[in-house]
Amino acid sequence: MIKRVSVIGAGSWGTALSILLANKGIDVNLWAYEEEVFSQINTTRQNKRYLPNITLPSNIQVFNDKEQTIRGTDLVVLAVSSQAVRSVASDICSFVPQDGIVVNVAKGLEVKSLKRLSQVIEEEIPHCKIAVLSGPSHAEEVSRGVPTAVVSAAKEQGVSEFVQDVFMTPNFRVYTNSDIIGVEMGGALKNIIALAAGVSDGLGYGDNTRAALTTRGIVEITRLGQAMGALPSTFAGLTGIGDLIVTCTSMHSRNRRAGILIGQGKTLDEALNTVGMAVEGVKTCHAAYELAKRLDVEMPITEQLYYVLFERKSAEEAVEDLMLRSKTFESEEGINKWL
Repeated sequence: MIKRVSVIGAGSWGTALSILLANKGIDVNLWAYEEEVFSQINTTRQNKRYLPNITLPSNIQVFNDKEQTIRGTDLVVLAVSSQAVRSVASDICSFVPQDGIVVNVAKGLEVKSLKRLSQVIEEEIPHCKIAVLSGPSHAEEVSRGVPTAVVSAAKEQGVSEFVQDVFMTPNFRVYTNSDIIGVEMGGALKNIIALAAGVSDGLGYGDNTRAALTTRGIVEITRLGQAMGALPSTFAGLTGIGDLIVTCTSMHSRNRRAGILIGQGKTLDEALNTVGMAVEGVKTCHAAYELAKRLDVEMPITEQLYYVLFERKSAEEAVEDLMLRSKTFESEEGINKWL
């Protein structure tokens, strides 16, 4: 079993995973970008900005230097925001050993290239082996030991299983999946639908509307995922419908909270400032909108949310345009494609 892991990124998820590993007896080197977070953890053993009221175990050591963080560790966990993955991966490239394993836990698509995050890491650290850890897993609950299930995916089954063994605990069940494209796309695209569900809630709509958005949302996710080479069955699992359910229904979800504020009349900037942390669905919506056009994939919810976020279309008008689309058959697509 490995003895020490480096976690690059001391946001809520990076901190929660550090706690999980530390409680398992693994020493953790945690890199914090913000000086405030670095000092606070060292002084109080708490990350009050991103994961308040949780005390970090003593075998988590915090650094603000990436080389020091990675040196002597057996595994690197990349827990930075999706749009920072390329620059951070480039920064740490020379510190990652040949065939070292890098586990990405961010969920999103790079806006400039429209690439999946594992592709970005592969370009910046070509000598490493890449795995993805994804699923319905709010940091606030994982840090408290609430039973959770996620998926480890990689091109090589042995890498997936290695990561599975590292993270598996009695309260954190890890499945493996060889469909890294599907796992990444499910984790990224569900944030778009969660934003839309939040807008619906902010408008004062009810459970019926959220259920419709969630169900039709998984259809859109599957369409684009398949167009990019994913297996449709993946989206019926934890990183598809599982992650979608938790993100569309929980107030832990930054994407849903931001959507609620937008539905209540806040501008995008006002909503993001109020949430105060990365809302990955915003950038992912932009990237997915462009990908859908490039690949000729129909994604009406994503399209209408794009207009609301970036072209100042009213949320009420977007809902009306969704409801008045041309008639179609549900049985032509969706669940039957997963079977």
